[in-house]
Amino acid sequence: MAAAWAPRHWTSRDGLKLYYRDYPGSSDRPPLLCLPGLTRNSRDFAAFAERYAGPDRYRVIAVDYRGRGLSERDPQPERYVPLTYAADVLQLLDELKIDRAVFVGTSLGGLVTMLIAGIQPQRIAATILNDIGPELDPSGLARIGGYVGKPVRFASWDEAAETIATINRGLPASHSHADWLRAARRVCIEDGDGIVFDYDNAIAVPFNRPSDAAAFDMWPLFRPLGNVPLLIVRGENSDLLSAKTAAAMLEAAPNARLVTVPGVGHAPELDEPEALAAIDRLLFEEVLKYAKINSSAD
Repeated sequence: MAAAWAPRHWTSRDGLKLYYRDYPGSSDRPPLLCLPGLTRNSRDFAAFAERYAGPDRYRVIAVDYRGRGLSERDPQPERYVPLTYAADVLQLLDELKIDRAVFVGTSLGGLVTMLIAGIQPQRIAATILNDIGPELDPSGLARIGGYVGKPVRFASWDEAAETIATINRGLPASHSHADWLRAARRVCIEDGDGIVFDYDNAIAVPFNRPSDAAAFDMWPLFRPLGNVPLLIVRGENSDLLSAKTAAAMLEAAPNARLVTVPGVGHAPELDEPEALAAIDRLLFEEVLKYAKINSSAD
């Protein structure tokens, strides 16, 4: 049975109505704040919430960034950037009066988490970085840039599933057509007589704009995450988070743990056995132990 959740909204500082799913959980531990990838939305975390939300577990909050899912589209595409998303997330935490949360960031969600670590590190109780780091592999960025924001319309769910398998390089190879159909229903919606991606195509405007972003040093933003429990999840065949960068992240944050999910590209779905075992340990051992130690210190 799917975990119960409530559809809720918050308002950004510039007046957009933004959406999140709120899965109830225990108030004696920090909530899990789930931040999706560039073209994704809160539906990505349905299975994750089913496992970790509940009265004796965690409250799970899964967001739709502006321009995705049920959040309003931004009339100014130049605001579709990580710093804006970070401000939106902090506004949500303020409205909900949440002092600290466990950040679960997939791809773009991990970049947003790192920005918040640089702005308000005290808001982060622990972190799961899903296939993302302070250095991004250009091959992965090129692949994403090759499809994001393209105005495509699919004639059927089968066609959508086949396209999504293609843009993900068919990884994981173990996925059946039924798996890709489920993936399509998470990222697409029916629109009239066709099926489209569930995001504003204008999110590609700043993503594809030439910039010096590659020269921006994200390492100082990453390092504060090592002060709290930190799990790095990497797909074995990821084209965005290289094995070299993952190893460097462990050097920069010696208390962090790395789990590599075999046979998977960018990004793991966080339901793989290797990922689940590592996440269970983080949430049911490390986070609770860390919270107890800090509570005693206070």
